[in-house]
Amino acid sequence: MSRWINRHKYKESLAKTISTVSNAPIIAIIVFTLINYYLLTGKDFISVTSISLIFATIIPSIIAFLWVKYKKLEIDMPRKEDRFYPLLWILSSYLLGVIILYLISAPSITTTLMFCYFTNTLAVLLISLFWKISIHSVGVAGPVAALIYVFGYVGLIFLILIPLVMWSRLHLRRHTFFQVIAGALLGFILTTLQIYFFIGIL
Repeated sequence: MSRWINRHKYKESLAKTISTVSNAPIIAIIVFTLINYYLLTGKDFISVTSISLIFATIIPSIIAFLWVKYKKLEIDMPRKEDRFYPLLWILSSYLLGVIILYLISAPSITTTLMFCYFTNTLAVLLISLFWKISIHSVGVAGPVAALIYVFGYVGLIFLILIPLVMWSRLHLRRHTFFQVIAGALLGFILTTLQIYFFIGIL
């Protein structure tokens, strides 16, 4: 009995950890840093990455934190009704990020990925008016698609992140199976289509 309890606690702790570190702003740190480091050097890397993280991580995190604090919600906003206004403000951050990255001639994939954050979040916002799609699944699958585009076969190793995140959300009972599947498909397909539309095949 005690072994079962310990195993359950371990799974619960693991699921919470995966769920926490796979929030979209945290994933953005990893994906933008990796892509920009691969494509840029020196001051260009620092400036482009800083701008990317300001608009994809720092501002969205501040918006989410203030909204959660103000409304006294759980950090991942489990009710779809609580998502609309923070997502609306986060959309403006992504859009401003797109404009600035374009103006400073950032790599096409960096600017396009920021635009994907905008459009994917817009899709989530609209869907959330009727159905609770998994933001975590969208937020990890989209960046994974970008990493595969940039790094090719090597990027495929990041695919393991998608089922891990889906499992964590299911284990914590935050979503149904179809909600995490829909989120993963939406994030991956929308991002892939937009990358190939705006940039094409490398």
